[in-house]
Amino acid sequence: MESLNNRMPAALAVVLIAWLLSGCATNPVTGGLDFVLMSEEQEIILGDQVHRDVLKRYDVYRDAELGDLVRRIGGELAAYSHRSELDYTFTVLDSPEVNAFATPGGYVYITRGIIAYMNNEEQLAGVLGHEIGHVTARHSVRQHSAQAIGSAAAGLLGAAVATTTGDRDAGQMVDLGLGQFGRALVSGYGRAHELEADRLGAQYLAEVGYDPEKMLGVVGILKDQEAFELRRAREEGRPPRVYHGLFATHPRNDERLKEVIRAADRYRVDNPRVTDPDAFLRMLDGLDFGDSARQGILRGNAFYHGPLDLFIRFPVGWQVTNNRERLLAIGPGQDQAMVLQLVPRGDAATPEGFLRRNFRNLRQGRPIGSHGYTAIADSQDRSGVVTMRVAAALHGDRVLILSGLGKNALPDRQVLETAGSIRRLESAERGIAAGHRIRLVRAKPGDTFAGLARRSPLGEFAEEQLRLLNGMFPEGEPAPGQLLKIIR
Repeated sequence: MESLNNRMPAALAVVLIAWLLSGCATNPVTGGLDFVLMSEEQEIILGDQVHRDVLKRYDVYRDAELGDLVRRIGGELAAYSHRSELDYTFTVLDSPEVNAFATPGGYVYITRGIIAYMNNEEQLAGVLGHEIGHVTARHSVRQHSAQAIGSAAAGLLGAAVATTTGDRDAGQMVDLGLGQFGRALVSGYGRAHELEADRLGAQYLAEVGYDPEKMLGVVGILKDQEAFELRRAREEGRPPRVYHGLFATHPRNDERLKEVIRAADRYRVDNPRVTDPDAFLRMLDGLDFGDSARQGILRGNAFYHGPLDLFIRFPVGWQVTNNRERLLAIGPGQDQAMVLQLVPRGDAATPEGFLRRNFRNLRQGRPIGSHGYTAIADSQDRSGVVTMRVAAALHGDRVLILSGLGKNALPDRQVLETAGSIRRLESAERGIAAGHRIRLVRAKPGDTFAGLARRSPLGEFAEEQLRLLNGMFPEGEPAPGQLLKIIR
């Protein structure tokens, strides 16, 4: 008689096939079957949860007029989409990142960082249409399901091999291999999903009355920005801050993309929209560029925060990142880090009292100047006890906490130097803390980007940056009377 163990792989295959078939659902775009493991109701619940998480990481940008424009254009495109019944939410995020993305259930996000590089309404519509295409084709849901099946199949088959062969290591190898397969399956969706989102976005643009070929201009803008950022990062000796999402899979002159977008010609309306590029540019007058005053300004390794009246300087050679909740600095060897946070003070009367109340096993403590205290301390995280160098300074009803961690050695000297630099802003620094904004000017006869760059606060790369902002990278020059974006 055949043993149960010998029949196990075949039985498991039947289970997996049955599971795959049970997970199939009708694609709202194609009408064909897709493998998904959640209903639309579950997708909407997941989208609500992700939306809350996004708003914990990012602030919503405070520009009512720009927010209204994004919601109006997005809503018009969504009304022509294959899932027009969804309750779409369009949000402008207060981030300098060049980014746009969509999450399950109809949530579409676009940063002020990418809007800064747009020069007409059609380009904004192209980005929003592309992201709506991801929602209507349920790309995030399909990726979620592919990840789930990859992980589950790896675990089930790994267990089957281990049971059948008696070789636990062999089972783990199958588990690892199929886990990698699942990740490859998801990453393999990139090109196909991006082209499908392009096709759908172009269709929605055409049906609303926009010129769908303006999407090609968005690709050009992002490719130019990417090329500039890669070169700048090399010269500054830092990792590039390149956006890997929207249109990232497309080469510079992507013939397949052109075909997909031009296929939307059959959806063009008889009376296309006529938009005013200057009116769109005027909407961007005053837009924050780079770090915003509300979040604090990084200039090299110095941090200026106007609302908090705060200055701090990190060591030379450390890579500093500013986000909504903390400043993170990574050492040159990538084996040390410092984190700066502003937390409620509670009823702590002194920095030392705060540290003793919030950390364990405080030792080697001593004051830092007249405003702070530092010590070696322990903290508990998921992996166990973590030892760090901590420093605290009172700041009104809150406390600045600087924590230093190291893989092999704590950054004691760096933490002490950084904590010692904390002070209030000087009067000359308040202009820096105000940040940069986009302003508009009319080009005069003889104006060049080189000349405008000499009067710009952007520094060494001002000329290239101005060309990028105005869609004339790498060698374009302004025409007399043209409305230009500059930075002040």
